[in-house]
Formats: sequence, structure tokens, C-alpha cells
Amino acid sequence: MTTRPRWGILATGGIAHAFARDLLAEGFTVAAVGSRRLESALSFAAEHGIPTAHGSYEELVADPQVDIVYVATPHSHHADTALLAIEAGKHVLVEKAFTLTQRQSQRIAGAAEAAGVVAMEAMWTRFLPHMARIREIVASGAIGEVRTVIADHTQSLPQNPEHRLQNPALGGGALLDLGVYPVSFAVDVLGLPDGIRAHAALTPTGVDRQTAMILDYADGRQALLHCALDTAGPNRAAVIGTRGTIEIDRVFYAPTSFTVHDSAWQVVERFESRLSSRGMQYQAAELEARVAGAAPTTLPIGETVAIMGLLDEVRRQVGVRYAADDEA
Repeated sequence: MTTRPRWGILATGGIAHAFARDLLAEGFTVAAVGSRRLESALSFAAEHGIPTAHGSYEELVADPQVDIVYVATPHSHHADTALLAIEAGKHVLVEKAFTLTQRQSQRIAGAAEAAGVVAMEAMWTRFLPHMARIREIVASGAIGEVRTVIADHTQSLPQNPEHRLQNPALGGGALLDLGVYPVSFAVDVLGLPDGIRAHAALTPTGVDRQTAMILDYADGRQALLHCALDTAGPNRAAVIGTRGTIEIDRVFYAPTSFTVHDSAWQVVERFESRLSSRGMQYQAAELEARVAGAAPTTLPIGETVAIMGLLDEVRRQVGVRYAADDEA
């Protein structure tokens, strides 16, 4: 591909607006938007200055002016819409949680490989500058051997039983909306665990209201993780090593600051994020690089598939089931 890839945005919810703003502000090419309702697509296109609006997802993925599709539907629809785009020969950036189940994520990964296109999870935290610096610090040994990761993602979200977050048919619950962040963060720092233990409190509708998780590693390392959808908590994280600690400020999964302390709790480094945007352009830049032939570095599709397996196991342990669990 000799010119910069052209993006199509599939769905027009709040996350899609945030993504469009960041890409357009940073000089990316957004060629089209698609919605199930033409009126919604036209409004979105007018707001962001996007040249083409489509009244269906099928029209968007068939658009020859689109090279990459950003899938911004609720995660209950990620598998179907991502596969629709892949079948049309498009690369895909799929919002998190990547799918409802590991089996669905494997279908996307397999379809992308067969089609010769790139599929990547839009776990934007992985690509932010503060996370890149944290990986450098950990790799340097500056805080010694990392023993523990602690992270929480807790928000006060709608409690209406009809809301998608309360509905198991739509993949509701804290885990896939919120818990995926601390789980992905822990895997980023520590790698994939050898085991996971979980405990949850469920809502009357049968989804997890709050979930606590421990990721176990054979060498004794641990990640202590928590998510909840009805309490607004600190949303902080820490990486604890034998020679120091990285303490990440609120909100750890968004552009933020952190402090590195030595074992005497003296400040070694202070990192401040100074972004003028939400920071969603960094994931888009990596996907464009991969489309151009670069190897995956920050979040390979195999790691996304493995993380979905961890989330499946958490749901199995706490008793949350989706209809997608029964898919062949």
C-alpha cells in the first residue's frame, strides 16, 4: 500500500466519536462511517467532516475507499461485525472486550489469517506513552524482580435491569466492560499466568456486579485485580518489585502520570502524560504499521485470544454464562 490507509468507522456510539476525534486531529484519513441507521451515520459524518456515510454495516465494509474498519459496536456484536469486515477484505481494529468468548476471538483470528488481513484489539491502554515507559522501566530491572501487580477498574454505571450492562444476552457485567483493563494490564507486565482464581457478586439479572481476581504464576508472582460496575473507586495500579515500585495515578488505563519509588520509598522518577488528545491514535498508528508489514509488538492477536480465555475461565468460576458460550 503506497498511500496511508483509509479508515471506516463501524457504529456511531460514544467510543466511535472519541476515536474519530483523535484520528482526525492527528492527521489520519477517515474515509467513511457506517451505522444501522443512515440518519445516525449522516449526523456522525457531518460532525466530524467525514466524506461518506453508509446506512448499513454491509455498505461500509464494501466501500472500496475503506482499508481498515474500526469496530465500535457493543462487544456482543464484535464477532459478527469483525467477521463481516474481514470477509470483505478489510483489516480490523476491534474494540475491547474483543469478543464475548475465546471461541469467537479464535474465529476472528483464523479468518484474518486466512484472508491475509490484520486483526487487532483496540485495548488503547497498551499503546499509551505512560505504558511504553513502564515497560521500559520494568525491562531495565530498575525496580528489581517484579513480584506483584495490583489494579482496579470500578465505576458507577447504570443499574437499570434493561441496560445492556445488566443483560447477559448482551454480554453484560463488570468483567468484559471493566475487568478486561486490569487483566490486560497484568498480562502486559507479567505475561500470561499459569492459573487464575476469581470470586464475584452477581446482579439479580445474572451478570457480575463486582469481581475479584488473582492471577497466579508458577514462580510465585501474583496479580491482584478488581472490577465493579456500581461503585466508583480509585482506578489506580501498581507494579511492585524487589527494589522498587511503580505507582500509577488515577486513571491508570487512560493517559496519566506515575511515580517510581525505590525500596526506601524515595522518588526515582516522575512521569507526566502531556497529551492534547484522548490517546486513541497510538493504537491506530500501530495497526497502520502492521498493515504496512511491521511485526506486532504491543498486542499480538494471540495474546488477545489468550486473554479472552482467562475471562472465560473467570466467568466459569463465578457462574456467569452467555448464550455465546454454547456456540459451536
